[in-house]
Amino acid sequence: EPGTALYNIPVAIRLEGDLDVQVLARALREVVRRHEALRTTFVVGNPEPKQRTTSDSAFTLAVEDLTSDTATLQTRVEQEVLRPFELAHGPLLRALLLKVDAREHVLVVTMHHIVSDGWSLGVLVREVGALYAAFVQGQPSPLPELPVQYADYAAWQRGWLQGATLQREVDYWKQ
Repeated sequence: EPGTALYNIPVAIRLEGDLDVQVLARALREVVRRHEALRTTFVVGNPEPKQRTTSDSAFTLAVEDLTSDTATLQTRVEQEVLRPFELAHGPLLRALLLKVDAREHVLVVTMHHIVSDGWSLGVLVREVGALYAAFVQGQPSPLPELPVQYADYAAWQRGWLQGATLQREVDYWKQ
């Protein structure tokens, strides 16, 4: 459904207390670096779509100051989560930090369902939290490198889902 937000997966998190915006941006960039699915785009191919993964983990945290106009907070959150993605151009993950006052922010993270799901949101929030806590203290990432990426899992699944196994799964879902 191009041009719609039908497959957007959003989360808005209220952050209270001191916040180092540069450290938060660094934590988000590290999550994008760790998970190649978040650096993947999808282009129309012949005969099938093709995925392209970039090694560039450049990621920008957008920041807006709403301290003089806090009445627009709900509107800005809604606008952000309803903004469609372009699968061919990406990025397929966005983050917007809305400053409500000096000690209150709202972080709005939106991902396209093609690179994420509801379970993945929890992973993202936990990883950003762990990375922020380490980085704000000047420590390195506490997270180990990932032994496999989602593309590795997809390749394994494609090899597994053949013949009788594939037919059994198809029959199950048809029923």
